[in-house]
Order: sequence, then structure tokens, then C-alpha cells
Amino acid sequence: MENVTTVNEFLLLELTSTQELQPVLFVTLLVIYMIDLFGNGSILVVVILEPRLYSPMYFFLGNLSCLDICYSSVTLPILMANLLSAHKAVSFLGCITQLHFFHFLGCTESILLAIMGFDRFVAICYPLRYTLIMNLKACILLATVAWITSFFYALMHSVMTARLNFCHSLKLNYFFCDVKPLLELACGDIRLNQWLIFIVTGSLSMAACFLTFLSYLYIISFLLFKNHTCRVLHKALSTCASHLMVVSLFYGTVGLTYIAPTSATSVIQERYVTVIHTTVTSLLNPLIYTLRNKEVKLALSRVFGRKLKLPKENHWQH
Repeated sequence: MENVTTVNEFLLLELTSTQELQPVLFVTLLVIYMIDLFGNGSILVVVILEPRLYSPMYFFLGNLSCLDICYSSVTLPILMANLLSAHKAVSFLGCITQLHFFHFLGCTESILLAIMGFDRFVAICYPLRYTLIMNLKACILLATVAWITSFFYALMHSVMTARLNFCHSLKLNYFFCDVKPLLELACGDIRLNQWLIFIVTGSLSMAACFLTFLSYLYIISFLLFKNHTCRVLHKALSTCASHLMVVSLFYGTVGLTYIAPTSATSVIQERYVTVIHTTVTSLLNPLIYTLRNKEVKLALSRVFGRKLKLPKENHWQH
């Protein structure tokens, strides 16, 4: 019979065992975190304060910026704290809480990206019906469904993981708490947990990914086979390009993280891809949207001091 251990805390894997590199990594992560907070915070403030951005696309962009601030805050502070600490540990409750919010925010982002793809699909393919379909009430409803669905999805994983017994080493083979590394330390029957990852997580992520890319595929097909002027075509494709960059970055790192590794080298790569997913993705989202979006850049300039003439637009129109 396996020796079941009463768990008070888990020991986390260190980013590097080289002492000289730890201060460098700490400063790097701190800079990334500060830029992340400033970039996403700026977009969130602009979307709230600038009336010209009161439209569905920017409503969802504000949701994405808020989500990215929270998402990076789930992992980065603990990563930085452990770089400066000799005892790299997290309490059992803290570990389950981190796991919950990691999956809650990750799932919300995947659903939100699918909604943003649908918003662009309606705006470009059905412009005359856009304000009717994507009205304020519909946008709030879609965003609420994304957040609530993701919360209960994450609650499922956190509850099912918290009820497990642990009888192996309490040192996680990971930089932060997630379901997969915790299952490696569990004893007893974990098949239900594995099936939940495979069926529920797999189905949600694949459905969101499929619907997102389907929206953009339909948009590209629509634009290519319809007679549009070069200016309209360029503007539409430019808007979609920024969205597709964010989607590809998000699902690319998620895929590399959760596809089963085939070797010890793959396991090591998976760990670092996870760090990139939780840090760099949130950092690049505001840069991608602002660098490729003239309206956001003008709104940032307006809100933060410089007076620029902006075209007046109806608040909830494309």
C-alpha cells in the first residue's frame, strides 16, 4: 500500500540552478511584467475613457487586456519570488488557487479570441446587420458567458485535483502549479482527472480554436471572392492580421505545452514554452494591437495628453 502524505506545501522547480543567472532572470521577468501591466493597462484605460472606441471590437479588446493583466499576475510574481528565495515553495491552498486561475483565465482567453473572430466575421461579411447583431447587450452577454463558463471549467479541475492523495515526492517538476505536474505526484486512481483533461479541456480548446480560425478563413474567402476596392480590402485584412497574430501566438504555445512530450528534451522545452506562454503572450498582445491599429494609437495619444483630430464615429458601429 502506498504511503499517503499529508500535503501542506509543494516545492517548485527553479528556472535555473545557476546562481549568477537568477538576478538577470529576475530583472528580465520584472521588466516584462511592468511592460505587460503598462501596455494592457493603457489599452484598458483608453477603451474605457475614449468614446470613439465604444464599439464591440474594442469592448472585447478591453476584456482581453484585463484578462492578460490577470493572467500574467497568476504566474509571474511567484516565478520572480522563487528566483530570490532559497525555499521555493507554495502552499497547498496557494497551489490549487494558482491552478484554478491559470485555467480560468486561459480558457476565458480562448473563448474570447473566438468571440473576437466572430465579431470581425460579422463586421466584414455582414456590415449592414453588424450593429443589429453585435449590439451592446449581445456583447455583454457573450463576454459574460466566456468568463462564467471558464470559471466553472477551472473549478472542475481545481476541485478534482484538490481531492487527490499525494504519496510521491512533493517537488513539482514545473515552475508553477498546473494539473499535469500535480497528477504526476498523486497516488491512487487518476484516470478520471486524465479523462477530464483529454475530453473537457481538449474539446473546449479545439472547439474555440476551430471556430476562431473558421471565422478568419471565411473572412479571407469572402474578401477574395467579392469585388472590393484595394483600400477596403487592405483595411479589413490589416485588422484581421493583428487578430490572427494574437490567435496564432496563443494556440501555438498552448499546443506545444499540452501535446505530450516524446523525449526528455521535449519535457524541458515544454516547461520553457509554458513560461513564454504565460509571459510573452500577454506582453505582445497590446503591442500587436497598438502597432497595427491607427485608432488605438490615436486614442492613446488623445487620452495621455496630445491633442489630435480624430474622425467621429458612431459608438457601436463598425
